[in-house]
Amino acid sequence: MPDQLKVRLVTPDRILVDQTVEAVEVPGKNGYFEVLYGAAPLLSEIGAGEVRLHGGEAGDRRYSVARGFVEVLPERVTILAEEAEKPQDIDTAAAQQQLQHGEKLWSEAGEDPEKYAHANEVMREAEARLESAGEKG
Repeated sequence: MPDQLKVRLVTPDRILVDQTVEAVEVPGKNGYFEVLYGAAPLLSEIGAGEVRLHGGEAGDRRYSVARGFVEVLPERVTILAEEAEKPQDIDTAAAQQQLQHGEKLWSEAGEDPEKYAHANEVMREAEARLESAGEKG
């Protein structure tokens, strides 16, 4: 299809998305960015958040993702995520436990900047999952 992006969202154990869309929003490590057909090539790390697909074969769709990379080419976007799930499939109780675990790690980090960074990442991922599922962290 002209002016349509081919998007693939892949985790280590499955392919969640393989479709054409009009646009895709991706949670980059430093903030969201949107990709349209004809975009300049880009390779970026992704953070915790939602991949949002707009238009195309299946209409608007969202997926909660965490950690990975995205490759943008003019006609194709490939998202490789360590974790990805549909908002309705998110286990909110597990996400709440993850958030509590992150808060505990943060309070125990002491003077270690690496431990603080890890704790913040755990909390960010849990909060993104809860937000995607429609709950606040």
